[in-house]
Amino acid sequence: MLSRRERHGAGRLLVRTAAVPDPGDLLERIPQPDVVAWVHHGAGLAGWGEAVRVTLPAGEDRFTAGEKWLRSVFDAADVDDQVQVRGSGPVAFGTFTFDASSDGSVLVVPRVVLGRDGRGQAWLTTVNEPGEEADAGWPLPASRGLSSPGGLRWQDGSLPGPLWEQAVAQAVTAIRAGHLRKVVLARDVYASAAAEIDARILVQRLAARYPDCFTFACDGMIGATPELLVRRAGREVSALVLGGTLPRGGDPAEDLALGEELLASAKNNEEHAYAVDSIREALGPLCEALDVDARPSLLKFPNLQHLGTRVRGTLAGGGTTRSALALAAAVHPPAAVCGTPTGTALELIRELEQMDRERYAGPVGWVDADGNGEWGIALRCGQLSGRTARLFAGCGIVAGSEPAAELAETLVKLQPMRGALEG
Repeated sequence: MLSRRERHGAGRLLVRTAAVPDPGDLLERIPQPDVVAWVHHGAGLAGWGEAVRVTLPAGEDRFTAGEKWLRSVFDAADVDDQVQVRGSGPVAFGTFTFDASSDGSVLVVPRVVLGRDGRGQAWLTTVNEPGEEADAGWPLPASRGLSSPGGLRWQDGSLPGPLWEQAVAQAVTAIRAGHLRKVVLARDVYASAAAEIDARILVQRLAARYPDCFTFACDGMIGATPELLVRRAGREVSALVLGGTLPRGGDPAEDLALGEELLASAKNNEEHAYAVDSIREALGPLCEALDVDARPSLLKFPNLQHLGTRVRGTLAGGGTTRSALALAAAVHPPAAVCGTPTGTALELIRELEQMDRERYAGPVGWVDADGNGEWGIALRCGQLSGRTARLFAGCGIVAGSEPAAELAETLVKLQPMRGALEG
């Protein structure tokens, strides 16, 4: 059931942003578990509380409907922004479903947002209704002594490992038959704890262990994604496309050898090329100039290494008509998490995965009132619900994929969230 504020909108919000001293670790300042966050190398945004939110029904228009609702909220707000940077003033965090047929996409305007740009500038935004007292002031106390999830029990999700390997084999058969060129298959596992899981301890661990990733949180969706779907800063847009994966080596020599193997791998380069092409095809018509790296480079994370390609562009037509959320909608679903061609891949995903991905592999991120923002792909993540966490991992399947190797890759991709839960 929708809350009163979802049914009737936000009314007039009072938004105040002021400069504050550098708070250090943003995620240690969050006083309550209903965290929203987008943090990369210690910079970004972290907040809590809900001034207003909307839960969007299924449909191809869920992004458009969300943007229309958000524009009505931002346009009605009374804003005093003394900082005037990306991410100051009113900001919404969002997490959208992968599949248009799924309900549950969410946009949230938090009551409090703490921002930090990594260059010594920091700010605090509070959002209230007329007559309400401000929810936070400076200084904010650090949240210490958070409890780690205890009594964890694990169980398979929709498909146990052997059955998921069978699904991969079916996908390879379909690809070799010429029905499609690539499909991304995912699987889920469940963890249950003895008590309700506090999201703050998870995002703190993820940000500390995977600083090169984008640590995110919104409406219980928690993770550390390596993939930047799209960033908008004025007219400038950028993306970081990943595709093709191998583990890290146990020592420098093995690590170097695995990296060279990944760069030379025909299977992984094919998988990566489809992902890059899908972003180029989506952003190209929206930009007056788009620069795509000629060849992928090696991106190393603590547990995995990927082929990565950076994309940079300048929006056409002044660049003010398409917000970061609209750009995320334009590029979703990319081949990196769906496949090629998109429609055929999506049909096969629905047939073989035997689960609803919900918001896994959908856009997650933030957008401000000027349309600036950053959206990633919800990967290396889990959905929290009380004492339960549902974790996801997926792999790009092409003609040369081997089911056992793909299953092993999902185990490595589950490790960031599994490790955050286990301590």
